[in-house]
Amino acid sequence: MTTIAFIGLGNMGGPMARNLLKAEHAVRAFDLSKPATDAAKAAGATIAASAREAVQGAEVVVSMLPAGAHVRAVYLGPDGVLVNAAKGAVLIDCSTIDVESAKAVHEASAKAGYDFLDAPVSGGVGGAEGATLTFMCGGTEKAFARAKPVLDKMGKRVVLAGGPGMGQAAKICNNMALAISMIGTCEAFVLAEKLGLAHDKLFEIASTSSAQCWSLTTYCPVPGPVPTSPANRDYKAGFTVAMMLKDLKLAQNAAMAAGAATPLGGAAAQMYALLAARGHEGLDFSGIIKMIRGDLATHA
Repeated sequence: MTTIAFIGLGNMGGPMARNLLKAEHAVRAFDLSKPATDAAKAAGATIAASAREAVQGAEVVVSMLPAGAHVRAVYLGPDGVLVNAAKGAVLIDCSTIDVESAKAVHEASAKAGYDFLDAPVSGGVGGAEGATLTFMCGGTEKAFARAKPVLDKMGKRVVLAGGPGMGQAAKICNNMALAISMIGTCEAFVLAEKLGLAHDKLFEIASTSSAQCWSLTTYCPVPGPVPTSPANRDYKAGFTVAMMLKDLKLAQNAAMAAGAATPLGGAAAQMYALLAARGHEGLDFSGIIKMIRGDLATHA
C-alpha cells in the first residue's frame, strides 16, 4: 500500500482519487470544496486540512488543479509542496496548464531534489470514472518509471512524451486537433440534415471511410449512432465547453510563443469562445453542433 497525497478533487480529480482507493492505496486528500472532500471521505480517503498536511509523509503527491497559477502556488508557494513533501516523494501534476508553468515546477522540483512529472490527461470525466484515461507525461525516465504504477491505476494508457513540459505540449496539440475535428464532424451532420441524409446513414458510411475520427466514432455529436456519447443526454458534459476553450487558449498562446501557424486552431478557439459567451460554458463541447445549427438560445 502506497500513501498518496491527492490535491484537487474536482470533476476529474475526485474519481481519479477514488480509483486509487479502489486499488487499495491510502489516499490523503485536500480540496477547498467541502462537497468534494465529503465525497472523497465517503469513498475512504483521509481528509487533510491543507495541502501542507496532505503531503507530509506521503510517498506520492498527485495534483489536479484548474490552471498554471494554481499549480505554481501549490508547488512553489512559501508553504507549498516543495517545502513540505517527504524527501524522496515522487510528484505528479495531472492538471492541464501552460508549458512554461510546467517547466518552472520541473526546474524547482529538481533543485529541491524531487522527481516531478507533468502528466495531463485525456478521456474526460467518463475516463476518470472508468480508470481509462490517457496520461501524456513529461519528465525524466526515472520520474516516469516511478510514477507509472500509480498512473496505471487511473488510466489505460500512460505515455512518456518527452522531457519537462512535453506532457503539456502533447495535451494542447491533441485537444486542438480534437476541437477542429469535432467542429468538422458537426458541420458534416448539419449539412446532412439540410440535404435530407439520415444521421445513421452518414454515420454508417463516414465511420468506415475517410472521415473516420474519434469525434465521429466515439463521441458522435448527434443522438443514436454512439449510445454513450453526450448527444444522447442533451449534451450533458463529459468535457465542457469551458474546458475545451481553456485548452484552445493554451494552444494559441503556445503557438504565438513558438511562431507556429494554427489558423484552424484559432478559428476553433473563436467558435468556442462565442459559445461560452452565450452562457453555455457547462455544455459538453460536442454541443457546438447546436450553435452551428443556429438553434442555441443565449443564456442570461
